[in-house]
Amino acid sequence: MAQRRTFAGANLRALRAGRGIRQQDLAATLGISASYLSQLESDDRALTPALIDRLRNLFPAEWQDIPYDRTAELYRALEEALSSSASGALYSSAQLHKIVDQFPEFARRFIDLNGQHQANLQRLEMLDEALGSGSIAGGRLPWEEVRDWFHNTNNYIDVLDRKAEELSLQLAGNDATPSTNQMAGWLQGRGTTLRFAQTGPLRSFDETTRTLMINTARSHESSRFQISWHIASIAFQDDISAICDAADFRSQTAKHLLSVGLGNYTAGAILMSYERFRRAARQVRHDVDQLRHLFSSSFEQVCHRLSTLQRPGARGTPMYFCRVDMAGNITKRHSATRMRFARFGGACPLWLVHEAVAMSDRIHVQLAEMPDGVRYVSIAKGLIKHTASYSEHPRRYAVTLGCEADFAQDFVYADRLNLNSPHASTPIGESCRICNRTNCDQRAYPPSDMEIMVDLSTREIVPYQLKQR
Repeated sequence: MAQRRTFAGANLRALRAGRGIRQQDLAATLGISASYLSQLESDDRALTPALIDRLRNLFPAEWQDIPYDRTAELYRALEEALSSSASGALYSSAQLHKIVDQFPEFARRFIDLNGQHQANLQRLEMLDEALGSGSIAGGRLPWEEVRDWFHNTNNYIDVLDRKAEELSLQLAGNDATPSTNQMAGWLQGRGTTLRFAQTGPLRSFDETTRTLMINTARSHESSRFQISWHIASIAFQDDISAICDAADFRSQTAKHLLSVGLGNYTAGAILMSYERFRRAARQVRHDVDQLRHLFSSSFEQVCHRLSTLQRPGARGTPMYFCRVDMAGNITKRHSATRMRFARFGGACPLWLVHEAVAMSDRIHVQLAEMPDGVRYVSIAKGLIKHTASYSEHPRRYAVTLGCEADFAQDFVYADRLNLNSPHASTPIGESCRICNRTNCDQRAYPPSDMEIMVDLSTREIVPYQLKQR
């Protein structure tokens, strides 16, 4: 079978423009002549498999946008299955095409088996959650259903994100993000008056007087977010209702929670419109502080938004994000990477996010390695959400953001890490109950599927040994 040809001139030009690279410099990086690169950018020549591999390795973020073999769903599915299998083996584009072309049934079977494996991991996580919460006999709670719904959509809702982007550009004009006055003007044009108070709920709306009241005792970023949420609830009411009606939930409570969550998602998409935010994130190499100043948003809001940049054909660098409270409970989580989180508390104690909870207002950086061998560059920062009075206790959290080490060149926080040393990473796991590491001194419980051995004559830090499977 003839090798499919890939033309990506526009993508190569966009890559150079986005990174500010001259044509001759990119040609030297790829090991080709400037005239050859010019032909590629003019679509006079197709990419070779060797060049495709070089581009994928050197520019993994931009590679996601190059429409290589988009019509070959089997190829793409096999590539994703091999990536998620964490086998450690690397396969070139030519090898994958050979498998798909000559052994399609094998490819489909491998994809099916990997899907079953991922489903088994999901069931194991749910068992871990049930064991941790003591609700093994019961079903999922409404908030758990909503959390899993967002996870299954990859935390990206295309119809809301695109409409929010269009509205954001209308409001902000040439500014990076809509101002409070611009949003107030939009509300005024629809018969709603914006008012501020130092007491009361974060946001309340009086339908009779058409008055939106915002509590200014909280942070400025929080106030902006609540205004944006109300705008989203008006502008996209029909879209949000349609999504909630289509969701397969067991209770009306879950649908109401989903409506709130979709409002939150859309509010963030209005304040940080997709393409402007994605472009800015790449320019500053995902420096969260620079982004939060540019978009007048909080550290947490920026981290969450970075994990949602999953628009087909215009993906951002794959990120994971989660928020942990003082007790170690994961209260928000999403991963566009292979990183998996414990579904109910009990996260790995070696994970830097726990240290960040106790040491606020400092960015902690960690190179971590999961049991499957995938390494991640992670940051974590402790946050204090101040209250309106002395009688209210401030809420303390830590948020963490990270990417796979393959994307480290696009993550400014990786600059001081030794990514080449095999000893530089911290070995972490998802949860003690499902972590298969046998030599961890921080283990709280043995894995649920492994037997333990107790030697009365010898005592290590962990008072038992694990039988190898």
